[in-house]
Amino acid sequence: MKKDIIDINESTIKKFVEALRPIDEEIRKQVDIGYSYHSKVKVVELYQIRPKWDNPKENQKLPFAKIRYYKNQNFWKIFWFRASGSWDPYEPKPTATNLEEILATIKEDKHGCFFG
Repeated sequence: MKKDIIDINESTIKKFVEALRPIDEEIRKQVDIGYSYHSKVKVVELYQIRPKWDNPKENQKLPFAKIRYYKNQNFWKIFWFRASGSWDPYEPKPTATNLEEILATIKEDKHGCFFG
């Protein structure tokens, strides 16, 4: 019998996203938070889920943060999605050796880059 392998990084990210999501189901229909995680390259993308303005029956994913692990340097790096469509490192603290520290930086959002 095959056992499912639990990736501790994805588990940490999932808990973080669940804590950010609105509790009320009706609010989640208007704005929600989701993520994608690519375990082989250790890249996480966090995004808002909202109805499209021109077709409210269809949802869109609007990215706001990207986290990438650099194995050869042993650190995680945060990027924020600019209005220009580019990903820029989050200053003043773009890197950390601990994923939880990166997620805490995103949640704190001192400069309003992730949550406005």
